[in-house]
Amino acid sequence: MAHTDHRTMRRVLRREIAGTIGLLTDEHDFRAMRRYRTFTFDDHLTYLRQVEALLRTRAAEGTHTTLALFDPEEYAEFCTATGLDPDDPASRTRFTAELAATGPTVPYDGRPLTDLVPALVDEAVRQATWEYASTLLARLGPCHTCGEDIGRAAFTRASHLLTRILDTAAPGNRHLVCSVSGPPETLVTVLHADRAGDGTTHLDEAEALEFTSVLALGLATDSPGGLVMRTSAPGTPDRVYGWRLRGGNLGPLTAGEVFDAYCTDVESGDLVSPESDVDYCAPPDLGDPETPHGHHH
Repeated sequence: MAHTDHRTMRRVLRREIAGTIGLLTDEHDFRAMRRYRTFTFDDHLTYLRQVEALLRTRAAEGTHTTLALFDPEEYAEFCTATGLDPDDPASRTRFTAELAATGPTVPYDGRPLTDLVPALVDEAVRQATWEYASTLLARLGPCHTCGEDIGRAAFTRASHLLTRILDTAAPGNRHLVCSVSGPPETLVTVLHADRAGDGTTHLDEAEALEFTSVLALGLATDSPGGLVMRTSAPGTPDRVYGWRLRGGNLGPLTAGEVFDAYCTDVESGDLVSPESDVDYCAPPDLGDPETPHGHHH
C-alpha cells in the first residue's frame, strides 16, 4: 500500500514539473546534429512527428512544456565554453535548460508544430533584433557636448512618440511596422496593439520593447527609415498612414506618399492595384516635436 502511495505521489509530482524541448526547426540544423553519435534520428520529418507526439502526451498528462530554438552552432560554443562533451545527451539537456532561462521560447498549447514553429522563429528574430538594437544604442555612449546618454535619451523619445501614435489612433486593431536602414542591414520590427472601446490598449510587452528600441536607434543615429500604421475596425475602411525618420524625429508622410509606397512593387517599381476598402491618408498630429526634449547635439 505504501509503495502504491509513493508511486501515486511521484505521478502527481511529475505533473508539477515544467519541461523545455530544444527544437531543431529546419533541415540544415537537423543535419548538423547528426554528426553526433548519440543523436539517433536520421530523418527530420520523423523527428518532428515524434516531438509532436511527445508534446501531446505530456499535455494529456497535465504537464506544461515550452519549445526553445536549438541552434547547433550555439550548442557547440556552449560545450566548448563549459567543457562539456557535445556528444552526450546530458550536455544537450544542460544547453536546453540554458535556452529555457535566456532564449526565446513559446508554450505548447495544443497547436500543431506547423503553427508553433513559425511563432518560435518569430520570437527568436524579435529577441535578436532587440538585443542588436540595444547593443548599438549602448555603444553610442554619452554626448561629448553635454554628457547625456544618447541611447537612453533616444529610447525615452521613442517611447513618447509610440505613446502618442497609439493615443491618436482610432479604436480597433493597430498594426505598426518600423524599418531602420543602416550597415550592415535593415532592421524591421512589428507591433500589434488592440485598442478597446474604453480606450485601453493591449499589446505584447516584448514586441513593444523591441519596437521602441529599433525606433530609438533610428532617431539616435539619424538613419533612413520610416514607420507605418494600419488600423482596422468593423464597419469602417482600414486606415493606413505613416511617418519618415528625419532629423531625429518623425515627419508625416502625405496621403499620396503612403499610396505610392503601398501601390508600388518593391522589386520592379511597377504600380499595383490599391486594396479595396482602404484609406491611404495623412497621419494625425503627434503634438509638439520637442516634448519631451530629445537629444539634439
